Amino acid sequence: MSVEISAPMPGTILEIMVKAGDAVKENDEIMILEAMKMENPISAPADGTIKEIKVQEKASVEAEQVLAILE
Repeated sequence: MSVEISAPMPGTILEIMVKAGDAVKENDEIMILEAMKMENPISAPADGTIKEIKVQEKASVEAEQVLAILE
């Protein structure tokens, strides 16, 4: 079962710490979203493997935009 990891708010992706194929544990930080001049960590909602990263660093994203897919 795949899980979509979405942006909680509009902002800019500052850093992506994982790549497709990486195993992650629940609450591992996978990327940093800058919004309102604050750095907001985006964490894995569950244990799994990153199937796909849907954004690039420095990309602007909208609220609820899918950032990554977790299997």
